[in-house]
Amino acid sequence: MWNGRVGVWSRELRFSRDREDARDAAAELEELGYAALWIPDVGGDVFGACEELLAATRSIPLLTGILNIWMHDAAEVAARSAALGERFTLGLGASHEAVIGERYAKPLSAMRAYLDELDVLGSGDRLLAALGPKMLELSRTRAAGAHPYLVPVEHTRQAREILGPDRALAVEQGVVLAPDRAAARAHVAAYLELPNYVANLRRLGYGDADFAGGGSDALVDALVAWGDEEAIAERVRAQLEAGADHVCIQVIDAVDDTPPRDAWRRIAPALIV
Repeated sequence: MWNGRVGVWSRELRFSRDREDARDAAAELEELGYAALWIPDVGGDVFGACEELLAATRSIPLLTGILNIWMHDAAEVAARSAALGERFTLGLGASHEAVIGERYAKPLSAMRAYLDELDVLGSGDRLLAALGPKMLELSRTRAAGAHPYLVPVEHTRQAREILGPDRALAVEQGVVLAPDRAAARAHVAAYLELPNYVANLRRLGYGDADFAGGGSDALVDALVAWGDEEAIAERVRAQLEAGADHVCIQVIDAVDDTPPRDAWRRIAPALIV
């Protein structure tokens, strides 16, 4: 699934309008020693983007973080995942009602049904976007592991306990390579509009005061690593020590859809050993 402990999660690799730059950035990430590439899905031809990035690189694994089960037919997903070959791993998620609208139903039941379809079609390994204990348990019993997004270290510790020792745990970690809590807060604030993330944070002990104003300092600091290279490396180490097998960093500094290549270069020596 990955070649090491630290990868890169990037919207820009998927959505950059300069596709040549995106391909070059993917190739550079491989040369820098990152262990995997992760790209998101909000509909559209995510598999086309996967094909493009795999063709631009030699051996680095590529994963979807995540493919939205409401936006893709299971038969198509099984067929196109298989066609991408061994370097590709499918990450699946049930998304949010605010994103999907009226079609949205109980996420756990929807994911079970989707996995049933994939099993009949003979799909390969998959990871599940999992926050709550029930989805983490489903990740243990029906998948190769879990891919939590926007979670503090304490969640990683609890997720490992639920998954047990033999399932993969790949944690997304937002990072700001600057002494800029405001940038970190702006990132967190958008997700506090989504009930699934808020419910997960409540389970971890955060309350209404933490969700006001874009997030309390304590909440923002727990969710996003900000500061210099060592501050970011320290958070990645904490996630790994808490039970993650792999941490995919998401650099939060892109002004538009341009890959943050300078930040990836600067962080790499502190993360990749």
